[in-house]
Amino acid sequence: MSDHDQDAIGQAWEAVLATARRTAAEGLVVGTSGNVSARVGDLVLVTPSAVRYERLGPGDAVGVDLGGRRVFGDLPPTSELPLHLAVYRNTPAAAVVHTHAVHATAVSTLVTEVPAVHYAAAMLGGPVRTAPYARYGTRELADGMLAALRDRTGCLLRNHGTVTYGATLDEAYDRTAQLEWMCRLWLTASSVPGRSPSLLSPAQLHEAREALKGYGGPG
Repeated sequence: MSDHDQDAIGQAWEAVLATARRTAAEGLVVGTSGNVSARVGDLVLVTPSAVRYERLGPGDAVGVDLGGRRVFGDLPPTSELPLHLAVYRNTPAAAVVHTHAVHATAVSTLVTEVPAVHYAAAMLGGPVRTAPYARYGTRELADGMLAALRDRTGCLLRNHGTVTYGATLDEAYDRTAQLEWMCRLWLTASSVPGRSPSLLSPAQLHEAREALKGYGGPG
């Protein structure tokens, strides 16, 4: 492995740890739940199983290939490795964030698709779907997640949590945060007795999605 490759892996691992710690600091996970990964070429750097993020350092990097074979690292990779690898094999993702965010997980127990209460749904490709329940770490969970992610960059896992991906860890994390916020918004609005929140139409969501394509660009 060249020094350039080692530098890239080292930087990616630092970013994985920073993102994982952020999910804990902002209440999206509790204890050792949730997991984060980043892809560097054909290598996937992923948080290890059952270790608190604040205890991990530069020497604790865990790397696997796209087949799940451990390439380096002494700690076992997260039990949700099949979920992460499924995303990388089937999407252009360079980063994946999985959390147990409270409001999003609550909504996952109520609906098969997050109601379009805000145009933030457009940031994830459209109305966010809920994958059927399957035990963590299973191929069944990964397959259900992939179906829910079709033409989307995020989904809910029923009675479990969230999955989002992006071109960078910052993008994947931001999508997680937007999804959790949107779920909290819907739960808040729908809790008012005798009232139902207004929802955006497919046309309104499409309009927002088109507008977002130029968001932050020139002009």
